[in-house]
Amino acid sequence: MEDFKTMSLTDTYTLANDVKIPVVGFGTWQTPDGDVAYQATLDAIKAGYRHIDTAAAYGNEESVGKAIADSGVAREDLFVTTKLWNDDHGYEETKAAFAVSLKKLGLDYVDLYLIHWPNPKALRSEWAARNAGSWRAMEEVYNAGQAKAIGVSNFQIEHLEELFKTAVIKPMVNQLFLNPSDVQAELVAFDNEHNILNEAYSPLGTGRIFDVPEVKAVADKLNKSVAQVVLRWSLDKGFLPLPKSTHEARIIENGELFDFVLSADDTAVIDGLTGKFGSHLNPNEAEF
Repeated sequence: MEDFKTMSLTDTYTLANDVKIPVVGFGTWQTPDGDVAYQATLDAIKAGYRHIDTAAAYGNEESVGKAIADSGVAREDLFVTTKLWNDDHGYEETKAAFAVSLKKLGLDYVDLYLIHWPNPKALRSEWAARNAGSWRAMEEVYNAGQAKAIGVSNFQIEHLEELFKTAVIKPMVNQLFLNPSDVQAELVAFDNEHNILNEAYSPLGTGRIFDVPEVKAVADKLNKSVAQVVLRWSLDKGFLPLPKSTHEARIIENGELFDFVLSADDTAVIDGLTGKFGSHLNPNEAEF
């Protein structure tokens, strides 16, 4: 495991194309557009987060973009991710959707653009061709400098292998449901083999980790919060966690991960939680 003792929110992983990506991102899934998303994003940037993750489907790109503009932090010092939603798969559709996202964010470029979902229900008979079209558009956006990196989200091995058949540039990131309950070990290993960074959304199991007594015992022993312990575990696994909160105190707390270490015994306890609070949704069976 890499030693994170001296790291901070501004330290980075290096993607396959040598772009630097901060090791923890601030997630905005399920954060309502308007004052809530604006203030939470502003609070995160104020707390030292430099990696902000949003998506067209979250419906909060405008508020996130306004917070970025009002933060006083130089654009080049922030890493901003957004994502293509299911309604816009295909070459022309992706080009148009990307332009809309840029406009809503008020940005000239994003640092990372992802295909949010590999196999939308409405496109299930043509998902591979639609992904290929979207990816071709994303490669063009990348080559034009409007996205500094491109990747995918929720893609399983079969979806990645299909994309590889037509891709000129491999995805640099795969954003996945990753937490102690579901580490998707085979997929994570596949991504690592192909130099695709594993980002962890719902790193706290959408809050369900707080009901697990084993983790609370580890947290109490270390005088840390449950969230801090689990986010540190995520970093130790080489993941890039994307914690989400709308409460300033928790936003700050979730970034304070670099002044303690998990022992082998602590890690073993957390590793033993497989299946305790949910698993990833099969994208081939999702009802959207």
